[in-house]
Amino acid sequence: MRSPARGGRRPVAAVTAALVLAVGGLTAVATTQTAAAAEPCAEAWSPASAYTGGAVASYDGQNWTTAWWTQGDEPGAAAWGPWSSQGACGEGGPEPSPDPTAEPSPDPTSEPTGEPTDPGEPISTNPDDVCRPDGMAPTAGVDTPYCDVYDTDGREILPNGLDRRVIGYFSSWRTGANDQPAYLASDIPWDSLSHVNYAFAHVGADDTVSVNADVPGNPATDMTWPGVPGAEMDPTLGYTGHFNLLAKYKAEHPGVKVIPAVGGWAETGGHFDGDGERVADGGFYTLTESQERMDTFAASVVDFVREYGFDGIDIDYEYPTSNNDAGNPDDFAISNARRGELFDGYVALMKTLREHLDAAGAQDGEYYLLTTATPSSGWLLRGMEVFQITEYVDYVNMMTYDLHGAWNEYVGGNAALFDDGQDPELAAGNVYGAYDGIGYLNGDWAAHYFRGAMQAGRINLGVPFYTRGFQDVTGGEHGMGGRAPAPSGFACPAGTNGKCGNGADGIDNLWYDTDPQGNAVPAGVNPIWHVLNLQDGVVGDYAASYGVPTTIEGTYTRYFDDVTKNEWWWNEQTRTFLSGDSDAAVSAKADYVADTGLGGLMIWELAGDYGYDEAAGQYEMGSTLVDLMHDRLSSAGPYGATKAETPMPTVALDVDLEYTEFALGDNNYPIAPKVVLRNDGAADIPAGATVTFQYGTTDTGEMSDWSGFGTTTTPGRSGNNVGGLGASFHTATFTVPTGGIPAGGSITNQLTWALPVAQFSNVVITVDGVDHATTYDHPRGVTVVDAPGGSGGGDDGGTTGDCTGTAWDAAAVYTGGDTVTHAGHAWTAKWWTQGDEPAASAANPWTDGGAC
Repeated sequence: MRSPARGGRRPVAAVTAALVLAVGGLTAVATTQTAAAAEPCAEAWSPASAYTGGAVASYDGQNWTTAWWTQGDEPGAAAWGPWSSQGACGEGGPEPSPDPTAEPSPDPTSEPTGEPTDPGEPISTNPDDVCRPDGMAPTAGVDTPYCDVYDTDGREILPNGLDRRVIGYFSSWRTGANDQPAYLASDIPWDSLSHVNYAFAHVGADDTVSVNADVPGNPATDMTWPGVPGAEMDPTLGYTGHFNLLAKYKAEHPGVKVIPAVGGWAETGGHFDGDGERVADGGFYTLTESQERMDTFAASVVDFVREYGFDGIDIDYEYPTSNNDAGNPDDFAISNARRGELFDGYVALMKTLREHLDAAGAQDGEYYLLTTATPSSGWLLRGMEVFQITEYVDYVNMMTYDLHGAWNEYVGGNAALFDDGQDPELAAGNVYGAYDGIGYLNGDWAAHYFRGAMQAGRINLGVPFYTRGFQDVTGGEHGMGGRAPAPSGFACPAGTNGKCGNGADGIDNLWYDTDPQGNAVPAGVNPIWHVLNLQDGVVGDYAASYGVPTTIEGTYTRYFDDVTKNEWWWNEQTRTFLSGDSDAAVSAKADYVADTGLGGLMIWELAGDYGYDEAAGQYEMGSTLVDLMHDRLSSAGPYGATKAETPMPTVALDVDLEYTEFALGDNNYPIAPKVVLRNDGAADIPAGATVTFQYGTTDTGEMSDWSGFGTTTTPGRSGNNVGGLGASFHTATFTVPTGGIPAGGSITNQLTWALPVAQFSNVVITVDGVDHATTYDHPRGVTVVDAPGGSGGGDDGGTTGDCTGTAWDAAAVYTGGDTVTHAGHAWTAKWWTQGDEPAASAANPWTDGGAC
């Protein structure tokens, strides 16, 4: 049970009822302290009565529901109290007044045409739906308390004067062991951040979320730091460790959200036990094999966030891709064998978590965030279908770093923001030649990938406060663009096909990982503060504690590229190249976020930020870069809150899209899934209706179909992406074929394109001159109607009538788009065919248009 001290942090303003009013072409939101339609009053509240969570009582003309056990707390008396208003009861309440700041609902193509004749139904009866972010799927039957976290434009309410998010990952292992510098919750710049993500929790052996809390001395809940100023424990909590300090500082900075991250590179396919040994038991890879196991995990997540007062959960699943040999090589035996099912499992997991968290939030009177760390490489994303989890998450944290490293010999930037047409890895693989000059190893490409499926404000750009690097580099400009193959005899790790690079080591590899034998893995991984010391020729008094050499050879010079925004350090003498984000790159990325409407910046990891110790004469852990982000993103203006960039229709058809039958991994070229449009409405959508949708400009803009539907694309842009992609969307259109889409039925269009895109957006179906949005997009404030003039679907799943079209002839030759009738159905040819009898089969060249 939640105690009053930990529950119900929902302000009074969040529990106001709301009505959606049609005002010309606008959707205006009106709010009042009571609902316009009154309900019967429940039994009157009594200060002497004890109420448990979910109890209802009436007071001051309103019905109220309590989020936890309470006695004597007057409903509405406190902003943070246990009671939530359910609106006026008895004889009604005040009339709403329109919000003067209401904005038009966006539309991808044009202003809506025609007038719907069906008055329709509102898309949701949840009074907090006015705060639901555009495109997020509501959990059916649950009044999710979106207004606890979001405003009525669907934008997250941020602390510390921020207009955009500044999210910092706080890692569990920088505890000060072995006399190395510690980074504790007391070191976090709480006044500059919006979110703190704790790394990491894991999937336990019993399918529950775990931090080894039952193991003595674990850093999360059973560690202390005596004598460290600011690290004094809160004695009122039943645990110590990082979680105690996070709770302590969160209480002092209540607007900052604290979210544990589950998984990560090392604990996606297994976990570390209490002795620090890795147990390769499957992790996320096996958890998603059954709904029962996912429900167990999701229920444990709810218990976990309630117990420790967290604001949600972050899923760092690396990676649910169908590519072979992706993710941690230690997991290949598990992941490769399941790669055809991993992404479906990921979607099911995120949907399950969303539903459990929403149900818990409705009980507790507060909203719980669900977020995810996502890959940014086009290669990984090719094996992740069209990333169909965007509707379940509050936002994505793009891992727009580790774009180059010693897993191959091509020397490039750790975290390029833009492509310059000269990425050495892409050039070697002829990617530029294959895809109209588009390069996909940069933050801008990744941002446009997700922008195709969700509004800009639910996308956060990743920033590395660490480097990756190479040694013995040949060629390139100050190393950038050169090559650094591994030396002869070096044992390259699994997954590199024996062609790894020569990673920097020694003093150029302070934050090294270890291999199974305990040896340092050469990769050039360093916190930014260490690289700045190298630049100054300073070893740093911490070097010996990391077990690296304490001497420096050569001189490190910093460089910054104005096109890619890569920042790097080059040592000409040792031919060492180190790339990461310091002042120049961070400034450029903060400007990019501000200028493009993105939601914010995400940092891996906070302990890499720097400050300068004058007395010691060296750079150390600090908050310079986070403070820089805060300064820029406090004056950036509101982030983009709508999926579409032009007004969308205010009426919608109950239509959904499903993406099926992707090829696996590298075989997924061309990308050619079967996209199913399902009509869940009560009326048929007639043949001749047009379907228009938008998709990301990460593709070349030449989408077509193999179904004979005549899909055409109006490109939003073309050519290479040097300096950025620019436009957000390509727009595609096709016509509903003969037979239409019967009520309760579907049609399937096999579409084909080249580079990865995320889910389609802004689907508009035009019937008899009337434009309709679709429930697929989960729009805000629309009315759901039936297709105009459509009839109800029959038992045969289609419309019926005389088969007056040309009968199929086994001797005739048909090309894609030709129509015939056969066996009481209308059919459309998908491609050239002769002698193939029309049949409802994926391999058959005919598409069933329904009964005739």
